[in-house]
Amino acid sequence: MRLDVRAPIPHGATAMRIASVYLSGPDQWLPDAGALLTRKRALCEAAGFVAITGLDGERREKDASEAMAREVYAGALANLRQADAVIANLSPWRGPNCDPGCAFEIGFASALGKPVFAYMNVTDEDDADYRMRVEAMLGATPDDLGGWRDPEGARVEDFGLPENLMLWAESRRFYVIVTADPQDDITGVELCLEAMRLYAD
Repeated sequence: MRLDVRAPIPHGATAMRIASVYLSGPDQWLPDAGALLTRKRALCEAAGFVAITGLDGERREKDASEAMAREVYAGALANLRQADAVIANLSPWRGPNCDPGCAFEIGFASALGKPVFAYMNVTDEDDADYRMRVEAMLGATPDDLGGWRDPEGARVEDFGLPENLMLWAESRRFYVIVTADPQDDITGVELCLEAMRLYAD
């Protein structure tokens, strides 16, 4: 099951040439990361786009350290600059929100004027709502003003959206996929690629 929470892109609206796409998200940390990225690359290539990731390219540093972290950071941003667009995996990651590195890359791409297409995999339709995920994962209770508060008393963003409003609003399209296999389901990539073709035509 899929939910499209963005209005359709008018054919030919703000058209631009898209030849390459940066794949953003927590995929590199997943158990079958290599196989998953290979499948995503194959989808992109079949659709006529070159896939780029933050880990593409050679790295000099071999041991986990501050030096390696800075090299990975610089390499990822250099690769992102080369891409024409971004497909972002905004699936919940270690909590109700997306991978923070992915959120940063979306902001960086936005500042560069690159279009972002996003998707989110969840196992239940209720999890497509950000506030409901916070309630389920962290706990949230209604307050006297009609809003919601987390266990520390902070207000919970509640716009009926799947993610933070800034990430949602920046995405040209944002698909929510209800799936039994949120780690390996790449339906969202397929949908984003279809939307990219519309955007670039």
